Amino acid sequence: MDTQRPATEPKEETPQLTAYRPRFVLYHANPKGTGSAIKLELHPAHDRTDGSIMMTLVNQMTIGNRMGPNPTYPRFDWENPIRVKLDFNDLCQILQVFRGECESIAEGKGLYHTTSTATTKILFRHIIDPVAGYSLEVYRTPRNGGEDQRSRFLFSPAEACGLTEAIADVMGIVAFGIPVVIPHDTSDYVAQERAARNAAAA
Repeated sequence: MDTQRPATEPKEETPQLTAYRPRFVLYHANPKGTGSAIKLELHPAHDRTDGSIMMTLVNQMTIGNRMGPNPTYPRFDWENPIRVKLDFNDLCQILQVFRGECESIAEGKGLYHTTSTATTKILFRHIIDPVAGYSLEVYRTPRNGGEDQRSRFLFSPAEACGLTEAIADVMGIVAFGIPVVIPHDTSDYVAQERAARNAAAA
């Protein structure tokens, strides 16, 4: 019997893993054109590198028009973003506000990130008036004398609820990275367990 595959039968291909970075985006456009969007990207810890969530804020550029046969949607200024790396400590303080343990980060003083190119101030607080939610304001001042940047994003209570769960769920990945099974020798442990069972049965 001929057990060879027919020449026309396709060969099985080894599945390829697709490299991707988990990300989440919220868009808040408004009729005044003063809205904003926020993108959160998870960077797991690995080797000697600490994990983080990279936050990108952009302001609304156009209002858009959804009426008529050819609707247009609001556009956001992704060409001029404000990017902030939120490390373990930053995320812990943000979670405290989301959970109601405090009303704002550092009693309203905010967080400061200083790099060789800019100083960034992050304010995050729970608000009630004019609407209930959580206000995030980010200010960036370049060191080279360039134009200051500012962006504000308001999380609704429902968004805050979901983000609290999402951020809390990935804190282990930010701290320790993605768990992997590390091969190790368990023969001594297995032998000791077997000896203990045999002694108990004797």
